[in-house]
Amino acid sequence: MKIPVIEIFGPTIQGEGAVIGKKTIFIRTAGCDYQCSWCDSAFTWDGSGKEDITMMNAEEIFRELEKIGLDNFEHVTISGGNPALIKSLSTLIRLLKEKNFKVGLETQGSVWQDWMVEIDDLTISPKPPSSGMKTDFDRLEDILQLLTKRIDNGHVSIKVVIFNDKDLQYAKNVHKKFPAVPFYLQVGNEDLSDESNERLALMLIQKLEWLVSKVVVDPEFNNVRVLPQLHTLLWGNKKGV
Repeated sequence: MKIPVIEIFGPTIQGEGAVIGKKTIFIRTAGCDYQCSWCDSAFTWDGSGKEDITMMNAEEIFRELEKIGLDNFEHVTISGGNPALIKSLSTLIRLLKEKNFKVGLETQGSVWQDWMVEIDDLTISPKPPSSGMKTDFDRLEDILQLLTKRIDNGHVSIKVVIFNDKDLQYAKNVHKKFPAVPFYLQVGNEDLSDESNERLALMLIQKLEWLVSKVVVDPEFNNVRVLPQLHTLLWGNKKGV
């Protein structure tokens, strides 16, 4: 029941999705079934981070959280890669819940795991055309149907990262297919090598302004929320924050 962990860091704040701004600890797992062109954590799947992977069971991971300081947080985010590839996460999720921690997780909606119904803040983030990936909408629909009760209780949302007009049209189509699911549009960072936080923040703010200008005049986006990529605005392309 080992889990491939590539990093554990925090406390920090969640920079994306429905729980943006929430204080949390990140557990990042290795491995992904996608290879998005603009992925900001490609080290989880492209081989560049393989030396950082540690196979850990749930108890070992929790001991690492204890070292960080359990009094400093009440929310844990499991990230990737695509953590939905890892069936053994069920043991970690169960342990965290037993210890009274809330659990968040993001996945693209390409793989189902039974433990998804236990996640407190589950973000389904299908990838738009700019990623170079293709969405299996039948599978995505099946997963969202299995999560119906969690959607009704506000534990599940959809987030689409936007880079251009094609991505925005894709997001519109997704929103039309699943109108009952809380929906978030978020600006994407396409400059992963820029070491200037100020220059990157300015670029992201300009893109956010562009996205807002598109959404506010479109009646098909009356029930969506537009987000910045908060952690990138604060820390640029720095890892481990």
